[in-house]
Amino acid sequence: MNSTVLAALVSGALFGLGLAISGMTDRRVILGFLDLFGEFNPQLAYVLAGAVAVTAIAFRFVLNLPRPALAAGFQLPAATAVDRRLLLGAGIFGIGWGLVGFCPGPALVGLAGGLRDAMIFVPAMLAGSYCHYLLERRARIGEE
Repeated sequence: MNSTVLAALVSGALFGLGLAISGMTDRRVILGFLDLFGEFNPQLAYVLAGAVAVTAIAFRFVLNLPRPALAAGFQLPAATAVDRRLLLGAGIFGIGWGLVGFCPGPALVGLAGGLRDAMIFVPAMLAGSYCHYLLERRARIGEE
């Protein structure tokens, strides 16, 4: 196993462990955060604040490095425009997250942990991703 794959596995495991420890694999925590007028749970806000603080500090140091430890260069997104596709995608993601209480990362960690809700959500997520792929492919073929 090469060092890049090992680093990816360790990073993914650390991310999953962080999600599990912080309670972000429990969709009730997410739905509780969104329930402003019911049983509000601020736990997600604390996790988000911690993640934003660490990222804001760490990115200043990391992006000043000449290159990443295991790659020839940084791969940063080139697109900076806030367009209709971005807003529509963010809206669909947010609506799904608000209805179900899962997003892809925590759902995969929940699946690995044997959560019944994740066993229902992940196949639906994969089916939706495949439908998106088919629609994008159809649109590209139509443009040619």
